[in-house]
Amino acid sequence: MKIAVNTRLLLKGKLEGIGWVAYETLRRMVLDHPEVEFYFLFDREPDPMFIFADNVKPVLLFPQARHPFLFIWYFELSVPRALRVIEPDLFFSPDGYLSLRSNVPQVAQFHDLNFEHFPNDMPKIHLWHYKKYFPKFAQKATRIVTVSEFSKQDIIDCYHLAPEKIDVAYNGVNERFAPIPETEQTNVRARYTGGAPYFMFVGSLHPRKNLARLFTAFDLFKKKTPSEVKLLIVGEKRWWSDNIEQAYSAMTHKDDVVFAGRLSAEDLHLVTASALASVYVSYFEGFGIPILEAFKCDTPVITSNVTSMPEVAGDAALLVDPFSEASIADGMTKMLDPNLRQTLVEKGRRRAMDFSWDQAATAIWDSLMKSVLKRK
Repeated sequence: MKIAVNTRLLLKGKLEGIGWVAYETLRRMVLDHPEVEFYFLFDREPDPMFIFADNVKPVLLFPQARHPFLFIWYFELSVPRALRVIEPDLFFSPDGYLSLRSNVPQVAQFHDLNFEHFPNDMPKIHLWHYKKYFPKFAQKATRIVTVSEFSKQDIIDCYHLAPEKIDVAYNGVNERFAPIPETEQTNVRARYTGGAPYFMFVGSLHPRKNLARLFTAFDLFKKKTPSEVKLLIVGEKRWWSDNIEQAYSAMTHKDDVVFAGRLSAEDLHLVTASALASVYVSYFEGFGIPILEAFKCDTPVITSNVTSMPEVAGDAALLVDPFSEASIADGMTKMLDPNLRQTLVEKGRRRAMDFSWDQAATAIWDSLMKSVLKRK
């Protein structure tokens, strides 16, 4: 059997979100199925770390697909040309992009449809591309894999698909995330916040991550509860908007906000394990891996009561209204209670056991095999 895979997001030193999901699941599928030939389609010279075994054959395509017009070129010209040469039984795309010009059976992994609900949160050219092509990808796909029951229902509702066409494969969490000793936590706090305890946010600094309200909420928290607690922001300012800038500039306690930028996986682990709590209050998520990362580190979590986040967190997180600064601030205040934090830590440990990359890889593989069997 031959399976071609869109691996354009496997970039050394730049794995984020969907890229990490692809890395963790593809690596396991390749190693678990040595009898299958995997053709990995890259848009730049691949790093050897992504050639997981001898049954992976890298294929370099042109151009580097990082803009909507280049996406069209890549997926509608380069990919179908490569598929005609490879003649695979299946094409799998972990980031959801398919080739409308190829007749090879295709499986798309859709993570969320945030652009359908909050179109103003992204540049117009990207929005145009998503709105034009993703409904077509949904129809084109032999099957769709998604990451939560919430996302499955959202895809059904938005694109009017049969539920039987969509499989759920919950994400896992990197095993490096684990508790660290108090002495090491002290060193981490000294490094990032001058020794002060901190709430942490991790993610791309994108409008839907709700940073504007998080800044305002943190200001409310500091005004109501004078303390040395700081807010540590982990992520690149690639999507920093005027709205986020205005909220930050209006803060009374902006000096207590620390921007760490993008961190390595190891540093992210240390920062997560040393936080007073993780504050993950997006207003739209298909899953929310940082919730699980915090659970694995014995770090309590404040997260949103909307979309997929309650599904992922279960009863192990403090749920707040992401559209209410007062609700988020109240959650931060409650998190100062050590008894509450310990209760959430214990629940988080149990909840994290329900998710793993092994389970995710198996669920995706099962979906791929349904597509192959359907063809036969």
